[in-house]
Amino acid sequence: MNDKNLNRLTEYSCLVFFLLLKLVLSFILVNSVYELHRDEFLHLDQANHLAAGFTSVPPLTSLFSWLIKACGNGVFMVKLVPALLGAFTILYCWKIVDFLKGNLLAKCLVAVACLCSSLLRLNTLYQPNSFDVLAWTAMFYYLIKYFDKNDAKYLYYFAIVVALGFLNKYNILFLIIGLLPAILITSKRKIFTDKHFYLAILLALLIISPNIIWQINHHFPVLTHMKLLQATQLVHVNRIDFFIGQLLFFINAIFILIAGIWSLIFCKDFQKYRWIILTYLFTLIVFSYFKAKDYYALGLYPVLLAFGAVYLGRFLLKKYVLTGLLFAFTIGSFIYLIPLIMPVYSPDEIVAHHKRFERVGALRWEDGKNHQLPQDYADMQGWKEMATLVDIAYGRVKDKSTLLVRADNYGQAGAINYYSKYKNINAVSYNADYLYWFNMDKPIKDFIMITEWNDKDPQRKREQPYFARITKIGEIKTPYVREKGAGVFLLEGAKTEVSNIIKSEIEEEKNDH
Repeated sequence: MNDKNLNRLTEYSCLVFFLLLKLVLSFILVNSVYELHRDEFLHLDQANHLAAGFTSVPPLTSLFSWLIKACGNGVFMVKLVPALLGAFTILYCWKIVDFLKGNLLAKCLVAVACLCSSLLRLNTLYQPNSFDVLAWTAMFYYLIKYFDKNDAKYLYYFAIVVALGFLNKYNILFLIIGLLPAILITSKRKIFTDKHFYLAILLALLIISPNIIWQINHHFPVLTHMKLLQATQLVHVNRIDFFIGQLLFFINAIFILIAGIWSLIFCKDFQKYRWIILTYLFTLIVFSYFKAKDYYALGLYPVLLAFGAVYLGRFLLKKYVLTGLLFAFTIGSFIYLIPLIMPVYSPDEIVAHHKRFERVGALRWEDGKNHQLPQDYADMQGWKEMATLVDIAYGRVKDKSTLLVRADNYGQAGAINYYSKYKNINAVSYNADYLYWFNMDKPIKDFIMITEWNDKDPQRKREQPYFARITKIGEIKTPYVREKGAGVFLLEGAKTEVSNIIKSEIEEEKNDH
């Protein structure tokens, strides 16, 4: 075997090692006490209602959910999908470094930088965010190749990735907004004279057209969703915290990140890539203006880490002590911060170390207040307990065809559908996409109600005139969870007007949406 083949084999072996390590860490660094996240339940339920669009997210996630369902719908598959998407993100970073003629050290650096960052946590949750970061990274990769090789095929690859990114999460539009001025003020604006650029745009529009048509036919629910997001969550976002978050996401790989930013601004070899750093700046400005959540910008960083790795790969060549120190800091600091990045601590352990979590803002929720657990962790418990209570109520009903199971929110409804031993229980809610999944073909005779945790009517006085008997089955008692105190009620012997009342409430909610 000659030296060239040996080097290729070494690089391939290192790549496979990092990709496998990514998958393994995504599983072993999650404490088994945690269940699925409330958002994951909603996304999984979309597999049962495939459509060109949803009120909560674009349709691509539902296709992933359909694949998960086809593979058994188990927790392992649910977690494997985002982990694989994270592994593909590392692969694209590796390919960027390779295209820039980075050495093996540079490739290892970018892989370690991605592994020892908040991207690892992101890729443990089955949400659109993992594909979002992958799509952004792939977009940069194909644009870099197009501008360097002037080969039109990369424009079409770019267009396909943009379209898939759009069908995954509309967040990708912010990158497009940041990308346009960055290209316009540099020599790369020649792209606008290439006819293939406009054909690529047509290709992207063709791919996303079913979702656009769906949005038009449903009066653009994405706008309503954005208004609700702005009113309930983004209103609590502090712009200073947004920029602090950008630093903390990659604090363990900070030297690689700084090297990437430095090289794109000052390194002559990378002068032709300055549109990337301009895109980064413009996109951050747009995000800051709209008071976006800090993690919305995560997709900007893999390409910066790739450039930083190439720069340091050259600078550290044969400087073994400095190289060792850089790896030691990146990996060592990550190991030290693992409890703050990954859900390895149980809830009781987090409460016992609450000051450490509070100092880094980990206990601050979207409502702007501090709580006992990080918000994601509080949304990953209590669901099995709730499903067990609902199953008790469900088992008492003889005629299941006239039974309605209605939860207070999408997390409750999705968790019941996932964890219930009755696989056709079909819990719904007036919340999110579940509002459109009610089956009211038959009159309702019995009703299982799951209330919110701070329910104002624990005696169900509102429902008493409409049912012959109301029984409280129980309530969520798991400590620290957001749903603690949520009650499960069995309402039997519904009067005839109950079905019409529920139908009118559904229509009222739809009109509000």
